[in-house]
Amino acid sequence: MFNRLRNRFLVLNLVIISFMMLVAFAAIYTITYRNVQNDIQMELHRVSEFYRKPDGNLGKPPMGENRPSQPNSDAISPPMERSISFALQTDAQWNLTDVNSRFDMDAEFYELARSKAAANPRNNGICTIEGHRWAYTVQQNASGYSIVYLDVTAQQTIVTNLVYTFAAVGLVMLVVIYFTSRYFANRSIAPVKEAFNKQKRFIADASHELKTPLAVINTNADVLLSNNEDTIREQAKWLHHIKSETERMKTLTNDLLYLTEMDDARARMIYTPFNVSEAVESVILTMEAVIFEKNIRLEYEIEPGLNLHGNGEQIKQVVMILLDNAIKYTHPQGLITLALKKRLHETVLSVTNTGEGIPSEHLGKIFDRFYRADPSRSRKHGGYGLGLAIAKSIIEQHKGRVYAKSTVNESTTFYVHLP
Repeated sequence: MFNRLRNRFLVLNLVIISFMMLVAFAAIYTITYRNVQNDIQMELHRVSEFYRKPDGNLGKPPMGENRPSQPNSDAISPPMERSISFALQTDAQWNLTDVNSRFDMDAEFYELARSKAAANPRNNGICTIEGHRWAYTVQQNASGYSIVYLDVTAQQTIVTNLVYTFAAVGLVMLVVIYFTSRYFANRSIAPVKEAFNKQKRFIADASHELKTPLAVINTNADVLLSNNEDTIREQAKWLHHIKSETERMKTLTNDLLYLTEMDDARARMIYTPFNVSEAVESVILTMEAVIFEKNIRLEYEIEPGLNLHGNGEQIKQVVMILLDNAIKYTHPQGLITLALKKRLHETVLSVTNTGEGIPSEHLGKIFDRFYRADPSRSRKHGGYGLGLAIAKSIIEQHKGRVYAKSTVNESTTFYVHLP
């Protein structure tokens, strides 16, 4: 599915860019072609005016012989650095009577030029003679026809090379754009793909977590129905099982609803100043009995008088989640250390517990919903793997960050930075 989405993006991108390149190249080519043609016409007009001046050696009476004359050394020619040109004079029947040229060309060349003009006597025309492109103009005069030729091979080559350049540049650009678009398409699709996979995993995990208590409830309900003659007291064990699993389902659905509401209510959240030192200490007081019962030592260091701008109840919930997580994964006679200190412009909370630790490959995923580094221990310790996801969501709402560091078989530390 994602490959098809990427390929559609690539095709659409290439089509749009190709169309834009085609329009741009066509516009550049059209402008260049018109400028070249205008330059040719202006130069041809200038050369024609020169040859047809009284001292340009054309327009005199027809020669006695109907053959090309040799170049006249006394004829005045246009400046060599500006153009390569020559002029022909014919009679009314298009027989060549005179040639005005600075270049030593054979009679066949001039005869071929005459025939080209005679075949298509235009005011302005272009033809090919012996591999060169020539612009010419024909004007009738008293002696017959005056034909002026101007070599425009260089100008035509510029236009031709422009087409080849556009084709080469366009092809190279399309190749570069294809691979660049492919790279950015993969980069763009990666978050969508990751979100889609997370959503699939979330649905699968939620279904799995709901499946177990539903199976227990269904089984115990069947037992109750099969012993319908027993009193409620006699079947209290099955009812307690149903009650227990119902509470587990209630906890799961409440946590999921809480996460959803947090995602939707970020803009509506109201923050007020509160004493975070007192908030953390109040959570520790409520958790001391559980810690003592588990035979775990607790050490804490709280810097007094620290204030934050946020939601005090939510921060308390974060501390409770981190402490509860530490209690679950600390062995008896283990140690939990909590510290709350001010560092520069941040308030830093750290919760450390001794125990098995978390492998490095799991540290980046433990804040995902339903994720557990050791799924086999989930039923033993309770919970659904949503606590750390809730904590991360709360911290991000307060524009903070949370992360974990762990050494396997030694300790795990969770850090919370709040601005």
